[in-house]
Amino acid sequence: MISIDIEKNLRAYQGKRTLKISRNFPAGSITKIYGPSGAGKTTFLKAIAGLITPENGKIIVNGEVWFDRSSGISLPPQKRMAGFVFQDYALFPNMTVHQHLEYATNDTVWINRLLTIGKLETLHDHKPAHLSGGQQQRLAILRALAIKPKVLLMDEPFSALDAETKKILLTELKAVFDELKATILIVTHNPSELDGLTKSELLIE
Repeated sequence: MISIDIEKNLRAYQGKRTLKISRNFPAGSITKIYGPSGAGKTTFLKAIAGLITPENGKIIVNGEVWFDRSSGISLPPQKRMAGFVFQDYALFPNMTVHQHLEYATNDTVWINRLLTIGKLETLHDHKPAHLSGGQQQRLAILRALAIKPKVLLMDEPFSALDAETKKILLTELKAVFDELKATILIVTHNPSELDGLTKSELLIE
């Protein structure tokens, strides 16, 4: 389970505001997160991953304290081992598709399975510059899954995919999510696209 009770200052168009989230996410649950632009959705994911630091609060994952402002605890991202799909993909320009996955795991069977899920097996030796936007997005998803994370944070992970590709990929991913028993948080601008995948939701306003 992920237990979160944090406050993080934001810079908004209207001036400074504070993102306040107090919520428990059951282990193995999939939650869609939505709300207006600038509300702090991406900030929320980055706070869980350890990429930014809240001003106050606690983050506890599966009984382990990842962040506790009052106690001075803040595990670095590499110790939290959360899978993260960035909105801008954050791919390495000099790495091939296969190398992106090898960077995360040496499990060849798992790598090959991920390539098949993402329909990238024939593009394994291509670098990001030679991939379409949708292919880059799929690679970003596969890289996040490569470490078999117990926490998976996804920021607009399907925005570049056409409807048919998205439908097929979501079916494949649901099976992987069930297998990993990961707790998954997905930021989306279109909550309805995740109907059937998620059972809970969080509106950040």
